[in-house]
Amino acid sequence: MKNFRYSLILALGASLSFSACAQTITLPRVGGITLPKPTSTTQTGPVTQQEAASGLKEALVQGISKGADQASQQDGFYLNNLIRIPFPADAQRVATTLRKIGLGAEVDKFELSLNRGAEDAAKSAKPIFISAIKSLTFSDVWNILTGEKDAATQYLKRTTTTQLTTAFKPIIQQSLDKVGATRYYTSLTTRYNQIPLVKPVQTDLNQYATGKAIDGLFMLIAQEEANIRENPIARTTELLKRVFGRK
Repeated sequence: MKNFRYSLILALGASLSFSACAQTITLPRVGGITLPKPTSTTQTGPVTQQEAASGLKEALVQGISKGADQASQQDGFYLNNLIRIPFPADAQRVATTLRKIGLGAEVDKFELSLNRGAEDAAKSAKPIFISAIKSLTFSDVWNILTGEKDAATQYLKRTTTTQLTTAFKPIIQQSLDKVGATRYYTSLTTRYNQIPLVKPVQTDLNQYATGKAIDGLFMLIAQEEANIRENPIARTTELLKRVFGRK
């Protein structure tokens, strides 16, 4: 991974130092290595600034598409232990108590419907992510290419979480209603709150499911980003191979 990052920085830095008008650009030192000046910018030469930006955006779109498609499949959340949405933690005592009184099947039915809601909502995530990718500046590209293996994912978290939350809430609510999660949860908490001496539960199910669904999408995107950076087979186009395969 370290050798890959250095080689990519060398290639990208080389393209930045070249200018048709012989303008001098001061290049950074990375790990004691001074970025060299290129002698060629042909297709087999250094990666150009435009190629680096286009390659990164293409990689992000590919990762987001795979992540969102995986999450939106049936059982994309429910059978993936990495992102499966459990019973709300602050209402876990509801699940525990109801299982003790023979309502375990109802609890399981709710958890399934909760994940089905997230799977349904995940279909709408792609356009929001892609919009953020299109707004990447070259400074963003540089920071991502020279950053950690999840640098792009962290960038998307910073720039899209608020927008995703706003957009997802009505979608999640509609999805939860459609698959019956809202009804199941209302029924379960109502039964629980009727038990003598228990502390009533008032979890905001929509907010909980929205947050968990977004977290799950980011986890899948981080996996795809790391895969493209480290696995040559995952680079499915010539541009990705050129930008992420420099040695």
